[in-house]
Amino acid sequence: MLDLFSRIASQFPTVFEALNKGFLSTLALFAVTLIGAIPLGLIICLFTISRFKVIRGIFKFIIWIVRGTPLMIQLLIIFYFPGLVFHNPIWGGDEQGRFLAAMVAFIFNYSCYFSEIFRGGIQSIPVGQDEAGFVLGMTRAEVFFKVKLIQVIKRIVPPMSNEILTLVKDTSLARIIGFQEIIWAGQAYMKGSQGISGEIWPMFFTAVYYLVFSGILTILLAKLEKKLDTFK
Repeated sequence: MLDLFSRIASQFPTVFEALNKGFLSTLALFAVTLIGAIPLGLIICLFTISRFKVIRGIFKFIIWIVRGTPLMIQLLIIFYFPGLVFHNPIWGGDEQGRFLAAMVAFIFNYSCYFSEIFRGGIQSIPVGQDEAGFVLGMTRAEVFFKVKLIQVIKRIVPPMSNEILTLVKDTSLARIIGFQEIIWAGQAYMKGSQGISGEIWPMFFTAVYYLVFSGILTILLAKLEKKLDTFK
């Protein structure tokens, strides 16, 4: 047992540095996904509730495909399809290219999930509020942004929080295309990296990163939900 702790102590600085680097990659993918998927999800939502049946049908079909297939498959298709089919590997083979491919896949996937959450929130607002706004001379856009949007935000925070916490863990799927996120960094020491091999203990520390990150997000989202209670 003493030998085990001694070995971990000697390896810890090297592993800790690699895990920190992997976590930064995970954090970057998480952040850009949220920044891109939330506004895109709202835009897609507005198309799915459009008065034009053709547009509404097209976007509902896209959402059905995205929600009905695994994110892992979407990652593989987005990364490998251009190179294998059109012989034009637009993403390249470096880490930046893998990050860009993962970013596109995650934003597209999560924007479709967010769009359904937005749609549920918008459609839960009584129609009478639209009619009251029109009577006051407001346009449809003014009614949405000045009257309904804050109510929608209040109603979608709980389901959106669940998706955001799921995103934290889903970032690990990016390793399927060779993106070196935190699990990639931890698992490398099982296979062999920087003179360390056959070690599983780094994976336990990897789990701690996820637990701490998810815990912080849970607290922040709970505070946001509590603050929005003002608008009941």
